[in-house]
Amino acid sequence: MKTPQKTVRYLNLARILWALVTLGAILATYADTASRGPVQAMNFFGYFTIQSNLIVVGVGLVAGAMGLAKGAAVPRWVVGLRALASMCMVAVGLIYITLLAPLGAAGGVPLPWANWVMHILGPILVLADLLLAKDRKALPYKTVPVLLLYPLLWTGVVLVRGAVDGWVPYPFLDPDQGYGVIGLYVVSIAVAFAGIAFLVVAYGRRGRHRDAELEIP
Repeated sequence: MKTPQKTVRYLNLARILWALVTLGAILATYADTASRGPVQAMNFFGYFTIQSNLIVVGVGLVAGAMGLAKGAAVPRWVVGLRALASMCMVAVGLIYITLLAPLGAAGGVPLPWANWVMHILGPILVLADLLLAKDRKALPYKTVPVLLLYPLLWTGVVLVRGAVDGWVPYPFLDPDQGYGVIGLYVVSIAVAFAGIAFLVVAYGRRGRHRDAELEIP
């Protein structure tokens, strides 16, 4: 059943609004960090949380604006970007709850309200958008490895930085633990990402016939 155009409009307005709220949280976090000393841009923007929420900002503004202009008939690459944002933010929420919050780690977001926006409410709203909004087309399963390129690249850069200058964004990637322990974390998180990416694509394909699958150009 097609989503009414009025509902699609409200959904896209909500996406734009949340993108702006998320941008405000990122800017507030940057200002809070700067208030305590010079900000090292590579460190601040090196956190997966910050990067993922920047993806939410970009995707929310693009998808929201194009959705308002085109309704449900948005380009396929926009659907792919929404899948990327969904995968990243679900992972952000799960990693924060299971690995960071128990240690009292802020995950790069020491400002309490911004931490709540980026680590808790953001993942919940993105997941709700994935589960409830019907204004998206099915993506092929070959999209899954494409979605995984970003977190794999991020992990590679972090591991290199950890070995070269000792900076890591999260305590579970600290080289002092030994690379055997880090390897276990990396493999576990990679499996989790792959599972999330698969579920995101599979959920979007529910009830679709294989012959109707779409490819990201």
